[in-house]
Amino acid sequence: MAKENEDGQEKTEEPTAKRLEEARKKGDIPRSKDLNTMLLTLVAAGSLLVFGPGIADVILDIFHYNFSINREDIFDTQGMFRHLTQSVKEAILGLLPMMAVLVLAALIAPISLGGWNFSTEALTPKFSRLNPIEGIKRLFSLNSLVELVKSIGKVAVVGVSAYLVFHAYKLELPSLSWMAPEFAFGRMVEILAWVAIWISSSLILIVLIDVPFQLYQHNEKMKMTLQEVKDEMKNTEGKPEVKGRIRQLQREMANRRMMSDVPQADVVITNPTHFAVALKYEDGQMGAPELLAKGGDEVAFKIREIADANDIPVLQIPPLSRAIYYSTEIGESIPEGLYMAVAQVLAYVYQLKQSSKGKASHPGKAPSPDIPDEYKK
Repeated sequence: MAKENEDGQEKTEEPTAKRLEEARKKGDIPRSKDLNTMLLTLVAAGSLLVFGPGIADVILDIFHYNFSINREDIFDTQGMFRHLTQSVKEAILGLLPMMAVLVLAALIAPISLGGWNFSTEALTPKFSRLNPIEGIKRLFSLNSLVELVKSIGKVAVVGVSAYLVFHAYKLELPSLSWMAPEFAFGRMVEILAWVAIWISSSLILIVLIDVPFQLYQHNEKMKMTLQEVKDEMKNTEGKPEVKGRIRQLQREMANRRMMSDVPQADVVITNPTHFAVALKYEDGQMGAPELLAKGGDEVAFKIREIADANDIPVLQIPPLSRAIYYSTEIGESIPEGLYMAVAQVLAYVYQLKQSSKGKASHPGKAPSPDIPDEYKK
């Protein structure tokens, strides 16, 4: 049965990336204490096996140094202090490599599941944990039951492993008392290291159960209701009405910029009422005429109005206006298939300008250029 939130809705949806990221910022990530314990104890046992002989030699040297004290040093306070200082120094130097490995393991082990994460929110005191009712709920929760079972399992597994390991060495351990101290001490450290390795390895059985459970529990905790997913999508992508308003404002801004370019046009071609396109061409600077503005209905009317106010020729050529409107975006050059048709229009506009200056006769009726079939709408 799926879990429910405070509103009674079932958490049936997998957590989103945003939900997991927010939880991570709060320090809520999957962790396994048993995995950390196993790794630390294995590293400690392995380090003891590697560095144990050296540590045993250091301890033996310290024993020799302190059991061979001169009579003068026994009655000399400074002499005893020198013995203590030297012994502590040698002990620290002997244990330093192993301690460095353990510190490194202590830093790496916690990130083996969940990765590295530092959150100040996780350090914030939660006074809700002082609530005795909530404490009782946690005491009798599924997590507490699993922890109890794991604890019993760990005691059983470690106990059986310890018994089997010590049973394997039961004949050798008494013989250590008959060996020379320098050999007995080193062998004892080696046996302790192997005992620790085998006992620590037995925790793998617990880890194989705990890690999947922690991942499952965290995923169940992070699950969301369908309404939470919808609310997150709205907050992330914006509400439909807000997005619509933003798109409207963007269109209005684009239209204003487009209208400001209309006075620079050489000609405006219309449908005559439904479409209007404004073209500009500068010989030697442009490879082909460019579309400065286009629009339909009210926008087309506004383009014609601005053109009339700036004495820009407005020509009614429905097929060409539709072809340019559908094939060309604002700021682009007209397609190659319309070069000839637009060239005829621009030539006509040039003759109109010359006529208005009294340098040529009026060209007459506006041209009706042929439009390639692929541009006809």
